Amino acid sequence: MTTNTVTDTPVDDVTLSLWHQVQNSADYCVKCNICTSFCPVANVTDLFPGPKYVGPQAQRFRNPKELSVDDSLDYCSGCGVCSMVCPHDVKVMEMNAKGRYKLYQDKKDIPIRNRMLGRSELLGQLSSPVAPVANFFLNNPLVRILVEKIVGVHRKAPLPAFSFETFRGWFNGVHKKSPNYKPSTDKRVVYYHGCSTNYYEPHVGKAAVAVLEHNGYEVVIPEQVCCGLPMLSNAEFDAARKNACTNVESLVKYAKAGYKIVGTSTSCTLSLKSDYLHILDYNTEESRLVSQQTYDICEFLLDLYDAGELKTDFNPINVTVPYHSPCQLRAHNMGLPAIDLMELIPGVNINHVQAECCGIAGTYGYKKEKYQIGMDVGKPVFDQVKQTNGSLAVCDSETCRWQIKGATGAKMIHPVELLAQAYGLI
Repeated sequence: MTTNTVTDTPVDDVTLSLWHQVQNSADYCVKCNICTSFCPVANVTDLFPGPKYVGPQAQRFRNPKELSVDDSLDYCSGCGVCSMVCPHDVKVMEMNAKGRYKLYQDKKDIPIRNRMLGRSELLGQLSSPVAPVANFFLNNPLVRILVEKIVGVHRKAPLPAFSFETFRGWFNGVHKKSPNYKPSTDKRVVYYHGCSTNYYEPHVGKAAVAVLEHNGYEVVIPEQVCCGLPMLSNAEFDAARKNACTNVESLVKYAKAGYKIVGTSTSCTLSLKSDYLHILDYNTEESRLVSQQTYDICEFLLDLYDAGELKTDFNPINVTVPYHSPCQLRAHNMGLPAIDLMELIPGVNINHVQAECCGIAGTYGYKKEKYQIGMDVGKPVFDQVKQTNGSLAVCDSETCRWQIKGATGAKMIHPVELLAQAYGLI
């Protein structure tokens, strides 16, 4: 029997352990239907019956060795709203994630489209060296039509632009070789930048480094791979566990030394904090320590402010800007630190978008059969962004930024970019 390198247990036993965890949670479901009433997907399509029906209600009838899973489960976006609103703390989203894993096990194969979308790091590695050419072809309408027909990625899905200069290339080359580079000798913080910052949005990483260094920290960039969430979302649990193992092995030495690990992607930090432990069943002393030491960058900076350690030498910026809090951010259960930080900037007025989900849900909205569902889910977000400030908006999650930009035309920035601008650093 194949052994899982992360948990040192047979793969079948890992699946069984996952099932027992969620089965116990299902017993607390009282069928109140709150999760379904809040579900962004169930509210716009009949193709998904709702998280209660495919989650705890179906879970009660599943055998641990033969998890019967209905195909409708694949329309769950994995946003996690159901788990957040459940009054009895039933792990609905986790059930559905594990159910999707079994669904594709039964099918014996995962579509090439899903495997491709799950490998954002590989796509970045291949395309970044030829970024101008890759971006030209991926923005060509005829190419997009062919990709939709052959691969199944919708022709209008908001593809990001590859960056020729990677964040790691900039940090280890241009930044560290700059005559102005004077790292702190007593305060250090580890930065988990993730695939998006490295290959698509290095400007977010540059802003994060500038803000952290401005506040007296030396930024340490460890060896790292994709957090694994795109793989997990596409039912590739074994591949996601392999990445989780690699990241924990790299990060745990810093965690043991007392360093805090910060990230600018709410999805990446949620993976390190929670998904490794509760969905991938990677629950070891090392993974728990990494989880305890991981912070979203705005969470980390707000902690500094509360301790009287954050510099507040902000320049005024007179702007009213809409802010969308991603589903993954709310799953951190840490409040909305980005709003508290941005409102420290003189002249900044934040209009918090009162809508649950932008509809992209990682890779969900890229898929041909789910693109329109994602757009319907995100319409309240798009409308509020247009009504508040159609030219600029703020969001912590990279895929949400791409989705909102594609739907509204607004320039999308990360909260740390607004902070860096107010500090006069960019």
